[in-house]
Amino acid sequence: MTRQNLRFAVFGNSFQPRKSHSIFRVLAFLEKQGCQVEFDRSFYDFLQENHDLDLGKYATFEGDDFEADYVLSMGGKRIRPVLMLLGYNLYKEDTDKILMNAIALETYHNYTLLHDDLMDQADLRRGHETVHKKWDSNTAILSGDSMLVLAYERMAQCDSRHLADVLRLFTTTALEIGEGQQYDMEFETRDDVREEEYIEMIRLKTSVLLACALKIGAILAEAPAEDADNLYKFGEQIGLAFQLQDDYLDVYGDSKVFGKKIGGDITSNKKTFMLINAFSHANEAQRQELEKWVNAKSFDREEKIAAVTRLYNEIGIDKMAQAKIAYYFEQSKKYLDAVQVPAERKEELQKYAQRMMKRKY
Repeated sequence: MTRQNLRFAVFGNSFQPRKSHSIFRVLAFLEKQGCQVEFDRSFYDFLQENHDLDLGKYATFEGDDFEADYVLSMGGKRIRPVLMLLGYNLYKEDTDKILMNAIALETYHNYTLLHDDLMDQADLRRGHETVHKKWDSNTAILSGDSMLVLAYERMAQCDSRHLADVLRLFTTTALEIGEGQQYDMEFETRDDVREEEYIEMIRLKTSVLLACALKIGAILAEAPAEDADNLYKFGEQIGLAFQLQDDYLDVYGDSKVFGKKIGGDITSNKKTFMLINAFSHANEAQRQELEKWVNAKSFDREEKIAAVTRLYNEIGIDKMAQAKIAYYFEQSKKYLDAVQVPAERKEELQKYAQRMMKRKY
């Protein structure tokens, strides 16, 4: 069977010279795997003009030329591949051996976002037009499907001794994410969603992929099974805190930093932790005003966001959300503490988790 060479696109808007050695190591690894590496033209020019890097052997392209490239060029936090590398690095130093598997997770994650944006009819993702807005729905569906296939192709490029375990976990995770997305869609037509149902939905839709990233990293590093399981549970708890923070930032974040319009959950009546608890804790007058806005068929977008945000503040939803985020973050610590490696080996993962909780986007 003839194998098609993979094409890797390099994007960016900043550069730290002290990290150039690491970057060129990654590029060398990709080339060794037979991949075609190309730079976004604007980033290429930026590096040439400001950092005098020798990039002459690399081809360039315009950032909006290809749909899948467009999705990955939007940026993002790259949390899932980083977690996989950090999970692996608890036990081994040669993280370049699993770069392709880490890339697989990021490819898969962006596939889910592409389809999620289409189902939600979202206009923006990370400050850019979503694919179905820039092109059309069919393009979004087909681009997402291609990304899913590529994710599996890349994930399968792991040590054959661990292939069955890795693909089993990856497939289970993918099915759970689909289940979570289905729950999310069903919640749109329900007025009786409970907080515990919502938490289970975000565990499936968001948390399990973070947990999967850490556990696959541990499996590939040949960690003890108990450690791999504790890392999975650590990822689950971090994931719950992370998604609740996303809910919070959709109301209280800065749209310029957050990368999408603030208040989208409010205008779409999305059943988030915020709205569910607002109805649960509102007094009669507050409940009536919430119901008025939720049931309104036509409204001024900014007026609705301002009114519902005011109600959230009156009811204390902002403080409730922050307390719940802190709870899950604290819960996560006991699972990381149980991982049987020296404390100093865990420092980078601990610091990264803390930065995740301090994010503004």
